[in-house]
Amino acid sequence: MQYNPSDIETKWQAFWDAERSFEPSDDLTKPKKYVLSMFPYPSGRIHMGHVRNYTIGDAFARYYRQQGLNVLHPIGWDSFGMPAENAAIKHGVHPKKWTYENIDYMRKELATLGLSFSKEREFATSDPLYTKFEQGFIIDLFEKGLLYRKKAFLNWCPHDLTVLANEQVVDGCCWRCDTPIVKKEMHQYYLRITDYADELIDDLEQLEKGWPKQVLSMQENWIGRSSGLEFTLHLEEHSKKRLRDAFEGFEVYTTRPDTIYGVSYTALAPEHELVTYMIDNGLLSTETAAEINAMKNSSSIDRQKEKHGVALGINVVHPLTGKPVPVWVANFVLMDYGSGAVMAVPAHDERDYDFATKYDLPIIPVIAHPEAGVVEGKAMTEPGMLFNSGAFSEMMSDAAKEAIIAHFENEGIGKRVTNYRLKDWGISRQRYWGAPIPLIHCPTCGIVPEKKENLPVELPDDVEITGEGNPLEHHPTWKQCSCPKCGGAAERETDTMDTFIQSSWYFLRYTAGRATWEKEAFDKEELAYWMNVDHYIGGIEHAILHLLYSRFFTKALRDLGYVDVKEPFERLLTQGMVLKDGAKMSKSKGNTVDPDALIEKYGADTARLFILFAAPPTQELEWNDSAVEGAYRFLRRFYDRSEKAAVTDTLPEIDHAALSKEEKAARKKVYEALARANDVFGERYTFNTMIAGVMEAMNALNDQENEAVWTEAYWVLTSLMEPIVPHVCWEISDRLFGRKNLGAQIVKEEVFALDTITLGVSVNGKNRGQIDVAPDASKEAMIEAAKAIIPQWLEGKTVVKEIVVPNKLVNIVVK
Repeated sequence: MQYNPSDIETKWQAFWDAERSFEPSDDLTKPKKYVLSMFPYPSGRIHMGHVRNYTIGDAFARYYRQQGLNVLHPIGWDSFGMPAENAAIKHGVHPKKWTYENIDYMRKELATLGLSFSKEREFATSDPLYTKFEQGFIIDLFEKGLLYRKKAFLNWCPHDLTVLANEQVVDGCCWRCDTPIVKKEMHQYYLRITDYADELIDDLEQLEKGWPKQVLSMQENWIGRSSGLEFTLHLEEHSKKRLRDAFEGFEVYTTRPDTIYGVSYTALAPEHELVTYMIDNGLLSTETAAEINAMKNSSSIDRQKEKHGVALGINVVHPLTGKPVPVWVANFVLMDYGSGAVMAVPAHDERDYDFATKYDLPIIPVIAHPEAGVVEGKAMTEPGMLFNSGAFSEMMSDAAKEAIIAHFENEGIGKRVTNYRLKDWGISRQRYWGAPIPLIHCPTCGIVPEKKENLPVELPDDVEITGEGNPLEHHPTWKQCSCPKCGGAAERETDTMDTFIQSSWYFLRYTAGRATWEKEAFDKEELAYWMNVDHYIGGIEHAILHLLYSRFFTKALRDLGYVDVKEPFERLLTQGMVLKDGAKMSKSKGNTVDPDALIEKYGADTARLFILFAAPPTQELEWNDSAVEGAYRFLRRFYDRSEKAAVTDTLPEIDHAALSKEEKAARKKVYEALARANDVFGERYTFNTMIAGVMEAMNALNDQENEAVWTEAYWVLTSLMEPIVPHVCWEISDRLFGRKNLGAQIVKEEVFALDTITLGVSVNGKNRGQIDVAPDASKEAMIEAAKAIIPQWLEGKTVVKEIVVPNKLVNIVVK
């Protein structure tokens, strides 16, 4: 009997398709599991990262089906996005054609892995039927005031001619085309995610049991909730006059009010309205204005690298000392945090210290280190005891913070404020291949939403994508429409949505059966049954934005009355990257492994086995060609040795007590592997340890020839390994057991009963040998057996004491 993975895998994949083996049941009374791997972008070919992600998810789905649960395990395509437009420019192919051809190809690639996806719930986020309901949500969010439009300075790629999020700017360049970005002021639509900031932080507590601590910390830090002091720095009179009385001062915010007596300068963002006023009104030199404009055109990331600034030649008044404080423009101050102005305390902030050192500004220490005292030559950022701080001197930092905030509030010159690092989510993109924002600009009515009965607002197919601007903006007819409110001539919004919108609710759409798709986004009864996602699997690179936006969108849809859940994902598994030669696989490094070639040579089960055996799923996996070969050899042996088992439709009955030592050891290893599997799927996810247990069981089975033991072993092991290597297990199970064993297995405790236990024997604490005794042997019998193997150590000695340590050793004390 020869192992031929190609024939076996083709056979069972065809069977699963014909039998609809992996479609969830419509019976919503059954216990359920919702297993979801983050869906792929249809780039054209799958890579080993895809193989790892989907093999992990598939193992969970298959395991839970064996336990008799109703399993939803869907797949889809995150199909809008800039790469399709880049491909259109490069290859002269329409983005839609490129996208859907890639989907067709990748679907076939994924099918060769034997993944147990629901085929009937598959969709692409660029499907009009998906866009229809998404645009409905956007209209609801707009009408509720959670979506708004404003002007802001944004990261702009002059090559792709689109807005980029800060995270899409890499080393000052566009993440797609490596073009240096510039800052551009323009209108943008925003979702008020900041309205949910407190809830997004507070609800992390309910995720502590199921999410990695690292991801929870990343989410919390990204939202960045902090409590501090907000107050106005008032301009000196002569500075006010220089600004033609256009400003009284400006707001600042600090989380370190205990350092306020150490303020030696204040810094504004280059985009601050006061700075803009001075430039626009010729109050700064041409050179200074040019320096400030250069700062504006640097990305937020670049502005954090090298400190740069210019003095504005104006002063504000220190709120407590009354002394003048110079005002600077500094590139490290950003408009999207706080008010775009900071009080600078170089003695107690590293960033402020670097800037002050570069420009020879005063450094005024006001906090002493608890142990080292006054620190010189660097910023002392830790809390300590205040000095040179007026009435607050000799107070510790925590107490001083509260006292200073109270003083500002009592004097009416400031207030306690909670601030967030999180900013509202800009969703506008100036590109074609995205979901149109369903809003209309009417010269009479302003911005109004499209009528829901007219949804979806679809993209025109007849566009020319050259890379010059937004094709929707330049289309001759598409944007021309009538106002839904007054009926007058109007224009459609030509911005399309950030693709994070589509991935922020796709998991909800999967809960809907096909019968629901045309009528509504999802059915409340189906939603209540399937949500939350029990296991969500994806890369750590999505730990912040995708997960944060999905959590926000779920909460917003709850407030719109669509869903009843607060958090979408019960458990999160972030799988590690696949490396080769110590580096992440990438075409540019020439270290990729083609999954298609791997499957063609060894079969899908070998790929799956290697992926799950080479490393725990949360750790990085180093590619190893010899280990792949080893996985293949193991499967071949596993298949070949199934001939030692008998054909049966029931689990064999075995008299364990009548077995030989080797037969008992083999049964024990089989059930140890089963016990380990239940633990792995339930808590640890260390599939490698479970597979190692199966390998140990196979080795132990080779030491005996009892057909009943082999039969029982294959009954258990093919069921146990089916989530990992399904094709070979279905083949063996079908031939031997009519597939009746592919279900939940029960650990037989009898196999763990010990015939003997091994005890160490020592004389005066020194090891002299070991004995095997019955587990229920008396203390006297154990001592007698121990003495029998050490006569040379007792000869001519007097036994002083005999000590038995249960299950460990017998110690004879002599003199």
